Amino acid sequence: KNSVKAMEKDLLTCSLQGKERAVLKRSQLFQIPVGKDLDTEVIVVLGKAGMGKSILVQKICQDWSNGEFSQFKFVFWYDCKQLSLLEKLYSLKDLFLDFFVKPQEGSKEIFEYILQNPDKVLLVFDGFEELRDHEIFSRCSGSQPEKDFCSIKELLSGLIQKKILRGCTLLLTARPKDKVYQCVSKVDKTIEIVGFSPQQRELFITKYFQGLPYSSKALKLIKESEYLFSHCYSPVMCRFVCLLCETVLEMGNQSLPSTLTTVFLKFVQQKIIPMQTDVTAVQNQESLAALARIAWNLEEKHQSVMKTDFPSKEVKEFALKYGFFLPFTFPQRSNSGEEEFGSTFSDFVIQNFLIALHIMLAEDIKDKSLTKYLSFSSKKKKTHNCLDLVPRFLAGLLFLQDDPSFCSFSKKDVKHSTKKQKTFLKYARRLQINRLCPERLLELLHCVYETQSNYLLQHVALRLKPELSFLGVTLTPPDVHVLHFVLKSSRKEFSLDLQNSSIDMQGLKDLVGLKNVASFRASLSDTVRLWNFLKQTKDYEMLRASTEKFVLDPFKAKTMKDISDLSELVEMQETVINCVQDASGCSSYEIPAIKNLRKLEFALGPVCGHQGFLKLVEILAAFPSLQHLDLDALSENGIGDEGAKSLSEVFPTLTSLETLNLSQNKITDVGAEKLATALPSLSSLKTLSLYNNSICDFGAENLAKVLPEMASLRVLDVQYNKITGIGAQQLTDSLRKCPHIKNLMMWNPTIPYGMLEHLQQLDSRISV
Repeated sequence: KNSVKAMEKDLLTCSLQGKERAVLKRSQLFQIPVGKDLDTEVIVVLGKAGMGKSILVQKICQDWSNGEFSQFKFVFWYDCKQLSLLEKLYSLKDLFLDFFVKPQEGSKEIFEYILQNPDKVLLVFDGFEELRDHEIFSRCSGSQPEKDFCSIKELLSGLIQKKILRGCTLLLTARPKDKVYQCVSKVDKTIEIVGFSPQQRELFITKYFQGLPYSSKALKLIKESEYLFSHCYSPVMCRFVCLLCETVLEMGNQSLPSTLTTVFLKFVQQKIIPMQTDVTAVQNQESLAALARIAWNLEEKHQSVMKTDFPSKEVKEFALKYGFFLPFTFPQRSNSGEEEFGSTFSDFVIQNFLIALHIMLAEDIKDKSLTKYLSFSSKKKKTHNCLDLVPRFLAGLLFLQDDPSFCSFSKKDVKHSTKKQKTFLKYARRLQINRLCPERLLELLHCVYETQSNYLLQHVALRLKPELSFLGVTLTPPDVHVLHFVLKSSRKEFSLDLQNSSIDMQGLKDLVGLKNVASFRASLSDTVRLWNFLKQTKDYEMLRASTEKFVLDPFKAKTMKDISDLSELVEMQETVINCVQDASGCSSYEIPAIKNLRKLEFALGPVCGHQGFLKLVEILAAFPSLQHLDLDALSENGIGDEGAKSLSEVFPTLTSLETLNLSQNKITDVGAEKLATALPSLSSLKTLSLYNNSICDFGAENLAKVLPEMASLRVLDVQYNKITGIGAQQLTDSLRKCPHIKNLMMWNPTIPYGMLEHLQQLDSRISV
């Protein structure tokens, strides 16, 4: 199994800025951009529970000990779960040289070296969410770090806010929904570990069962259980599923449970039952209930470590023997004597299951007390985002009261259990499902799946909105599976927005392939990746269906990547058309999304605006139905005269364009002249805005000359330029020859006072 652990360290797929999946080498973590100030660098690694953040940290420390990351002379690694238990006052020297490790000699000299060379120090704080009191991270002055005594959290505050040891490198790991950004003044680099791809899952499972007689059967068995295979995107869950599969195959069974709840019940049952007698069966039931109560009490106190001993020797033996809890060493000063031990959960899945089990078993938790742990409609945020599985386990347990796996280790009263199930059903029926936010809706779908209740499935499917948006919401493989499961059972047609959801290709393929998904939006890179895959696998029927369902209109480009992706989509059009035509025998075919794009907004800003627009102009002719081209952005794109010239050259191809907004783009008379020459070729143009540019009288003169030729134009806006009374008069004279124009807006600070009012009296179509 060591090879599996090694894989888990190496196969870390990260989501970088822009939510694009990329494999990030560990050596890239600490690369400093050229010209960066030698200030404290803060790197945040995000990832859900079980994604491998701690393993990544361990591997970084191991690499450093083997000679990598030579820019650091000292690496300090702290488990925030341990730090959260420190209550006394400490100095920075205590933090570095007195906890966990203490130099045999030269402590003072080493500490002085650290203070004088902070750039050679890497500080790693693993599990930042364990430090619950985030508000304390603003109360450390750090005026004399080598002398001040303060709490551990205040010391961390000084480090994070760059008041202490300025110039060092900080690496924080946390969960995505944690409040880490409220504590850090500036984050230099953010990396999110998003888990295994389908191929990496297969590789992990293959290596796990390598050398065992049923290795090929195991992979086949797990892949056939699509829901469990989807959970294998998480390294911890992948190992858990493999462990269960190993147990099942050794017992001679040929199938895996279908839900997460039944999987865990099976897992616990297989561990306990083979070793228990009639006498120990009752004892095991009582011990499990005791552990569930302990988990509940710890959660109520927002703790994950038990300082006191177990309620009995039997419960302790049960907890440690079957792997529910692990020993935990409390942090202490190196000279404080004997070590102090406690206990903590072996992993977050067990913690979630035990809490759900207690809610299920406890007779004092009823009605409102029960439903608050589901809280699908609650706007109040959960205290712990690591407990996402509690509602799912709870829903599953409520509908498994007659299951042999559950009954074998539970003394639960059936009547009491049925009452809780009815409370859950009543709560679900009262939910306004069509008003749930995407995150709450996904949580509900997970719970419905865990119940395996056909009634609940139909109830929820019937009340889903036809337009489901998951814009900007991360869709994990299990999320996609339950969404697919519910949509497939519905008779409605749906429109899905999957943009910036980090959905993997298989998930996108599954959702788009549903017959009742009539249309979808997705990130262009995801869509192109899907179409390339379908082309390579020669699934031309699916390729055609997905191109017909894809929606692009309206499209807003915010980054250079958006422009590159749009260009790639256009370039791919010919290939897709050829594939579809060959497969269907159709003589003419166009991708509807490209053909029907009507509104395109360009908002790259001043840094990339000019370069990005020149690239965009190259593909504008590919959109025959384009009616609205908007280049006005709050941060100003600044396409300039060169951009205006390039745009004017493609005007003859934009036969459907009705609205052209070139406001705030630093266009001068040079650009205005180029535009004016080509504007008459825009045969459908109704509205032209050149608001807030740098056009003077010469530009106004050129525009005035072509206005009579622009028969379709209804509104012209040249406000806030540098037009004087001369240019204003020329535009007014031209307006007389243009009865088709309804409104000319040309207030400019350079037009003499009173002149614009005079011109308006001559022609009421002029706006003051």
